[in-house]
Amino acid sequence: MEKNFTNRLINETSPYLLQHAHNPVDWYAWGEEALHKARAEKKIILISIGYSACHWCHVMERESFEDESVAALMNEHLVNIKIDREERPDLDHIYMDALQAMTGSGGWPLNLFLTPEAKPFYGGTYFPPRKAYNRPAWTDIINGIIQSWKTKETEIRKQAENLTSHLLHSNDLITGKNAAKDHGAGTIFTANDAATLFENIMRSADTTWGGFGKAPKFPQLFTIQYLLQYHHFSGNELALNQAMLSLDKMLEGGIYDQVGGGIARYSTDEEWLAPHFEKMLYDNALLITMLCEVYLITKDVYYANAIRRTIGFVERELLHPDGGFYAAIDADSQGEEGKFYTWTKKEIDQLLGDDSSLFCSYFDITEQGNWSHAPGIGNTNILRILTKTHLFAAAHDISPGDLQKKIHACLERIQIERNRRIRPQLDDKILLNWNALMVTALAKAAAALADQHYRELAKKSFNFLVQIFMKDEQTRALYHSYKAKNAKFPAFLDDYAFLIQSCIYLQELTSDSKYLVWAKELTIRVLEDFTDEGTGLLFYTNKDQNDIIFRKRELYDGATPSGNSIMAENLFYLAAIFDSNDWYQKASSMSALLKEAIIRHPTSFGTWATVLLKQLHGLYTIVVVGPGYKQIQTSLLEHYLPFRVIQCGLYADPEFPLLNGKDTSGVTCIYLCRNQTCFPPFNNFDDLLTHLKVPPVIEL
Repeated sequence: MEKNFTNRLINETSPYLLQHAHNPVDWYAWGEEALHKARAEKKIILISIGYSACHWCHVMERESFEDESVAALMNEHLVNIKIDREERPDLDHIYMDALQAMTGSGGWPLNLFLTPEAKPFYGGTYFPPRKAYNRPAWTDIINGIIQSWKTKETEIRKQAENLTSHLLHSNDLITGKNAAKDHGAGTIFTANDAATLFENIMRSADTTWGGFGKAPKFPQLFTIQYLLQYHHFSGNELALNQAMLSLDKMLEGGIYDQVGGGIARYSTDEEWLAPHFEKMLYDNALLITMLCEVYLITKDVYYANAIRRTIGFVERELLHPDGGFYAAIDADSQGEEGKFYTWTKKEIDQLLGDDSSLFCSYFDITEQGNWSHAPGIGNTNILRILTKTHLFAAAHDISPGDLQKKIHACLERIQIERNRRIRPQLDDKILLNWNALMVTALAKAAAALADQHYRELAKKSFNFLVQIFMKDEQTRALYHSYKAKNAKFPAFLDDYAFLIQSCIYLQELTSDSKYLVWAKELTIRVLEDFTDEGTGLLFYTNKDQNDIIFRKRELYDGATPSGNSIMAENLFYLAAIFDSNDWYQKASSMSALLKEAIIRHPTSFGTWATVLLKQLHGLYTIVVVGPGYKQIQTSLLEHYLPFRVIQCGLYADPEFPLLNGKDTSGVTCIYLCRNQTCFPPFNNFDDLLTHLKVPPVIEL
């Protein structure tokens, strides 16, 4: 499109907003200028929320927002506001809830009409330029809204007030209307509850293709994490099998980039074949974290390789030179979804020659193609693996080792050719919450694989985040988003929660107490600025933010875990480190409040479920002090021990209760406590491990 128009978005840094900076629509960014205009002129507000990697956002832009006649209609009657959901997740949460309350579903682009006071009354997702897909035309929607505002303004305002009130109190449906701090009897999570929660997960489990529920299928890695921990807790093999099946099918599917590594956001089908091809930093960080846990359980080099391939993708395509990570890679290139990632058999034959037949058979590449999403384009293939390597090798009379070498060599040639293609657009803003998840992933990978490079990259990335997002060093106030040397928007709950979590895992990896100091100071700030005194839960926005219609408590574990669930987990951990009964009770209170909802709907509360399981099991505290602490620390981190707190050091340290008074007289000692009971110190790691491997008595 020729850039005949320039609107206010040209002054923004968000790649998504800049994509719309040359639309004829008179777009505003969210802010007082637009909101004041709407109030002063009594105009309806249109908010259009999306993100740079969103395929249907691009489609609607091309079809409607680049159309001058459509733009003229919008400009005359509406105050039009574009919002990057990744820059302003607080707004996205509120208005997505509104759309789901209206229609029962949601998604992006999110197009919502608001009163001049920014209260929602009508909306939808994608609207075509002409009636299609059983959806009304965009201009018909706008004209209908304009006419309704002229004739039914009072009714619309009342509807908007009622909806806003409903949204404000929607969390009561989760926590119960009597969300008091005194939760009373019956809130303790029991072994029977843990079993019921597991059974509820399995009711939605796909035991053929892995994962949970029907298409579209999201990775739901937090649910997999619960299955792994539940297996460790109870010995239930079905839990382990479903977790492993789910991860294996994703790694073998088209949702995982078989050429370059990295996972896409979700699959459009139950077989994990066809994703929407956008790649998000957070999905890959969470996948790495989960793969580390599976590797520690199995010690299977397959998962170690998957960790390295995924980190390799992140480093190659998302790494900022100074250590942070960019947000996402678009699904589209040259106006076509998946064009960068898909192949015809003819293309593969030309590239690989005599090796093509074996390669195509291994990756399900055929003449007719296994994917025909793109209109008018046939014979298109997404690489996926349908047969395990050892079985495929046996069927083709080749050793597994030789097969892997041949496939690896072919993939290198494919990747060289793919790199010549026009690449999808990179969303190069840096988000604190997603970056913190990546720091945690790197720390876990460094620990699981004893990899010094990952260790250094985790530390470098953390230092980079502190440098660019620190708003006030004295108060530990943070920003959320960074681009073009500009950090902005006050940090949200999950920014703080995920950063605190990264501090915890960096401390375990390095034994550097500065990370615990950071974690403590950030936690104090979170409790001061985000606590909802009515429930004890945490608001998504800080107490001083005033450009939203209400403060929301974000509780569901969705594409990323909720800030509340991660803070509950952080509080349990830090309560042990700093001997804080208040923090322990705070975490217990938060999880107890949601207990019934977590048990009934575990796939919506996956991280919460693991918090409850840890509380039921009780945390092991493992303290290692003395000259040999580093070797023991390394060995500890190479074992799957999900219910533990680890602190190690050369000397006793009175500033930290777990290290205080640990006089070893030059001998390395290992101290183990669980549920307020401590054992005599060990001098031998194998003795500790033997004790830890004795399963607790579980009565189901």
